Amino acid sequence: MRIAVVGAGGVGGAFGAALAKAGADVTFIARGAHLAAMKSKGLRIEGGRGETHLVPTQATDDPGSVGPVDYVLFCVKLWDVESAGQHIKPLVGPNTAVIPLQNGIDAPERLIPIVGQRAVMGGVAQISASIVEPGAVRQVGTFMRLLFGELDGAKSARGEALYAMCKKAGFDVTLSDQIVTELWMKFTLLATNASLIALVRQPIGRVRDDPDMKPQFVAAYNEVIAVGKARGVKLPADALDRMLAFNAGAPPAMKPSMALDLERGNRIELPWLGGKVVELGRQLGVPTPTHAFMYAALKPYVMGTPT
Repeated sequence: MRIAVVGAGGVGGAFGAALAKAGADVTFIARGAHLAAMKSKGLRIEGGRGETHLVPTQATDDPGSVGPVDYVLFCVKLWDVESAGQHIKPLVGPNTAVIPLQNGIDAPERLIPIVGQRAVMGGVAQISASIVEPGAVRQVGTFMRLLFGELDGAKSARGEALYAMCKKAGFDVTLSDQIVTELWMKFTLLATNASLIALVRQPIGRVRDDPDMKPQFVAAYNEVIAVGKARGVKLPADALDRMLAFNAGAPPAMKPSMALDLERGNRIELPWLGGKVVELGRQLGVPTPTHAFMYAALKPYVMGTPT
């Protein structure tokens, strides 16, 4: 099984290394110092699940040198979807599955015009991990889960084959026939948690049980749930309870990647997370006052720390 991982950060690095260790033929598409380190020293994954050192690591900045693969795990930042989509065209053959694992909800619809309707599946990655130095990714806690499926809910041989490889790799995996619902469940959680935790600049353990903060989580989750339902998404009746249960069980030190990017002074994915909630709310006539405030407060940091 040939797999290309596009973007070898916390998500792509961790899942790609696990799949490579399980025997898949994995190539990382990366750039800069991270690419150089992987080529010279290999890729190291450290954290709660132990250490994996992938030596040698197959890595390149040229998808054309790899050619068509069976699967593409598409893990770039949301602002790079279109440019990276064009870049990976040499990886996509007639039977290739491209699985975007971004934080937002619109990556599949943005990729389809570039690589084709048939190529794109839906995917959700759940992990807290980030690059700590070139060639090294650190995971917070042990939670590591991948959900994926065909966008129309159909069963497919390619889905079953990847599911089997993920089981062999040893992380939690679900082959879903409701991947659009799963995407919206993650979006509900992350659009809220990324904005709130970035805003207060504290890990989830410091804010989830605060009696003054919990109502803000609840209000923000309910806004996204209302937007999703207005858009026709079939969300479970206990969606809010699942959000709160996730928070209760999350490692106390966990921070969403957007909060980490903000702390480092980097560009943040706000327009595709909280900003997308506000945008869709306006389009659908659904009030989103909590997200509107958080979006307004964080907007000066969209392109990095203001100078």
